Amino acid sequence: MDSKTLATIMVVFVCVLLFPVAIGIIGGIFGLIGGVIGGFVGLVGAVFGIIFGVIGAIFGAIFGAIGWLFDDHYYDWNWPGHFFDRDLLTVVIIVLVIVLISRSRSRRAGG
Repeated sequence: MDSKTLATIMVVFVCVLLFPVAIGIIGGIFGLIGGVIGGFVGLVGAVFGIIFGVIGAIFGAIFGAIGWLFDDHYYDWNWPGHFFDRDLLTVVIIVLVIVLISRSRSRRAGG
């Protein structure tokens, strides 16, 4: 057999055997790149989660303390329904909505 023919057969044989390995290496590289990008996206999401969690905890602590102050310890309002359940925030929201509605009606009437 000629040396060139043998070399060609060996090159084809090696290429056929190493093709799955090359595909695996390329897939692994894409997987690593995707994992790194996904990790960065996860870190950004975690930072946003921490920021909004801290903001929510602050508001929760403030309104929780206000709700604790005006709980059954001092007042026993027996208002009907769950919406009016001794909650200062509910009363503030209702008063604010009434004020905004009355201001908008007075502006439309020309007052």
